[in-house]
Amino acid sequence: MGIVSNYVNEVRHEFLSQELSKKSVDPNPVKQLEKWIEEAVDSQVLEPNAMIVSTVDDKLQIPSSRVVYLRGIENNNLRFYTNYHSRKGAEIEEATSSNISVLFFYAELERQVRVEGTISRLSEEESDAYFNSRPIESKLGAWASEQSQEIESRQVLIDRLEMYKQKFGDEVPRPPHWGGYEIKPGNFEFWQGRPARLHDRIVYTKVEPDNSWEIKRIAP
Repeated sequence: MGIVSNYVNEVRHEFLSQELSKKSVDPNPVKQLEKWIEEAVDSQVLEPNAMIVSTVDDKLQIPSSRVVYLRGIENNNLRFYTNYHSRKGAEIEEATSSNISVLFFYAELERQVRVEGTISRLSEEESDAYFNSRPIESKLGAWASEQSQEIESRQVLIDRLEMYKQKFGDEVPRPPHWGGYEIKPGNFEFWQGRPARLHDRIVYTKVEPDNSWEIKRIAP
């Protein structure tokens, strides 16, 4: 057995920091998520707004995951921005289903949040508003990088960046292939590590047609 395998088999971590119950959580899971994000910020977690987005290639049925940044919560919906031509963008656009899965993980707080819902594009006006709030370097980067496409070297990116600097100057418009998505949640699971692997798992499920939330505990 190799060094890595030995290490993985020998690692044991006891979860002791906090607990979670149906009585302690907010009736609205979005408010509970916001609370946990705020606590992650207060605890100086490195990237409190980082979330893993998982999509599926509709033709090959191959899943893929990557970390993006949560850039806002509006009307209880989660927002992020990306290149529509990237792998995730293409898989979202070409999917026959609008279903999506998101994961937040806070190792320092022994917590994770799973969110399942449906995804749709934001309006061009909403994408413009966010794009215009970005630093100019990030704006130019959105033009310079043909995300997920093969390139010969890093110099290709540097050359394209310089080209767009010369082209746009200080007035950089939003690329038509770049914009925002909005996730409308239908299910949440809040996971809190606990001793003896008896972790706390609180699940919210949206109840139609009144859009209320059913809350239950499930076994770890």
